[in-house]
Amino acid sequence: MTTITMTPTMPADRTSGGGLGRAISDIVAMSGREIRRTLRSVDSLVTAFAIPVSIMLVFVVIFGGAIESDGDYVNYVVPGTLVLCLGFGAAATAIGVAQDVATGTVNRIKTLPVMGSAVLHGHVVASVLRNLAAAVPVIGVALLLGFRPAAGVAGWIGVVLFCVAIIVAFTWLSVLGGLLLSVDAASSINFVFLFLPYLSSGFVPVDTMPSWLHGFADHQPYTPIIETLRDLMSGTAPGANLWVALAWLAGILIVGAVGSALVFGGRVKG
Repeated sequence: MTTITMTPTMPADRTSGGGLGRAISDIVAMSGREIRRTLRSVDSLVTAFAIPVSIMLVFVVIFGGAIESDGDYVNYVVPGTLVLCLGFGAAATAIGVAQDVATGTVNRIKTLPVMGSAVLHGHVVASVLRNLAAAVPVIGVALLLGFRPAAGVAGWIGVVLFCVAIIVAFTWLSVLGGLLLSVDAASSINFVFLFLPYLSSGFVPVDTMPSWLHGFADHQPYTPIIETLRDLMSGTAPGANLWVALAWLAGILIVGAVGSALVFGGRVKG
C-alpha cells in the first residue's frame, strides 16, 4: 500500500514580494470596494451628486439676482461653488473611514495579505473619482444657467489638475478626521468644509464684507484656492494666488497624509 503524503496548499503569500505592483493592485481593489459602497448607498449618491447641484441652483437662481441683478453673477460664483462642492464631497470620506474603524474593517484588513494602508488609499482614489464625476453636472448646470468660461484647452486641463489637487488634499485631511473621530463626530467635518467658503471671496468680494473680517477672509486657504480656479476658468494666467494656494494645499496634504499614517500605524500595531 502506497502512502500519499498530502502537503497543504497555502495561498500565495502576498505580504512578501510584489513591491509596487502589489501595492497598486491592493489600492485598486480597495478603491473598487469604496466605489461599489458609494453606488449602493442612496445617501452617498445624494451627497455626491444632488447636493452640489442644489447648491449651485440656490446661489445662482435664488441669491444671484439679489447680489448682481445683471445676471453676470453666475460667472463669479461658479468657482466658489465648485470648490465648496469638492470640499464637501471630500469630507464625506471621513464618515467612510470612521465606519471602517468602528465596524472592525480596519482590524480585519490587518489579517489579510494586503497592504494595510491600501484601505486609506482606496478611500482617497474613490474620493477623487467621485468628486470629479460630481463636478461634471455642477459645471453642466452652470452652463445652462449662463456660465460662460473663457478657458481654452490648456486652461481646462489646468482646472482639472487643480481640482484633483484640491480633492486629494481635502480628502487626506478628512481621512485623518475619520481615523480620530467617531462616526457621528466625523459627520461634523462636513460643516467645516461647508462653512469656510462663505468667509472667503467665493461668493462675494472680500471688500464687501465687514472690515474686521477682511484679515481672515484674505488669509484663509479658500480665498487663494478659489481665486486661482477663477483665473483658470476665465482664461487668465494665475498670479501669486496660485503659489499661495499650492502652499496651502501642500500643507493640508502633509498634515492629513502624515497624520493619517501615524494614527493608522498606531491602530495596526494595536
